[in-house]
Amino acid sequence: MTENYVQRFLLVDLDIRGAVVRLGSVWQQLLTKRDYPQPVIQLLGQMSVTTLLLADNLKQPGRLTIQLRGNGPVSLLVIDCNEALNIRCMAQHENDAGIKDAALIDLLGQGQLLLSLDRPSMREPYKSIVPITGHSIAEIFEHYLGQSEQLVSRFFLAATPSGAAGIFLQKMPHADARDADGWTRIEALASTAKPEELLELPAADLLTRLFHEEAVRIFAARTVTGNSPEHREKIGNMLLTLGREEVYSVLKERGEIVARDDLSNREYRFDKADIDKLFSNTPATPPSVH
Repeated sequence: MTENYVQRFLLVDLDIRGAVVRLGSVWQQLLTKRDYPQPVIQLLGQMSVTTLLLADNLKQPGRLTIQLRGNGPVSLLVIDCNEALNIRCMAQHENDAGIKDAALIDLLGQGQLLLSLDRPSMREPYKSIVPITGHSIAEIFEHYLGQSEQLVSRFFLAATPSGAAGIFLQKMPHADARDADGWTRIEALASTAKPEELLELPAADLLTRLFHEEAVRIFAARTVTGNSPEHREKIGNMLLTLGREEVYSVLKERGEIVARDDLSNREYRFDKADIDKLFSNTPATPPSVH
């Protein structure tokens, strides 16, 4: 089985549904050339897992973007995922000295959770903005789902530089009628999962270990990818809109122009030959660059 997947399951006799998320090579790829400190990696990884779970519900082509904005040392976390579970992410943070020993949620401070859903069939994206409520990534999204879906949910999350993973549980409307103690029992069992078990055990093995006395139906896994196509032409068009004079001024000062797309984790470099070619069909002769 792929090491990057979302796999849904159902506790058949309890009317409780859930999912296991596992990110391995895709997560490592997303972190390539990003020198994020460990606490930021944990926040971003755990948030990536929760976003994948929400995006897995998209039944039509669309793109879900989730942001956490705060006034703490980590000012911005962004996860972007489409209906095919192709994910991108980024973080903005202060220098490492101020965040190494901070509690995860203290890194964000006071702020907002922003969700945006954009579909080709929609005239404009759906947007939701709510205050950050909770002391962890799991609590933030448990509270959000409780408010938006009126369903009790739990997330158990883990993230390291090599992987990110989690278990999601959701109590369906008739769960108490099926088994009055079922939710309490399953919630307690899931809470015993160790981070290394979340990160290393295949979904079937993990669910068997946690819920070995329950009837569990496991559905087919969906593969997660992290592909970000190049947009060099788009960056070139942006430079054209800045104008010949400004672009050549920067080029003369720096020797090259570097544009970074943080969300896609790509860097675009333009030297003098690239800029000359870019402006070859625009009037005026470019000034010399020494």
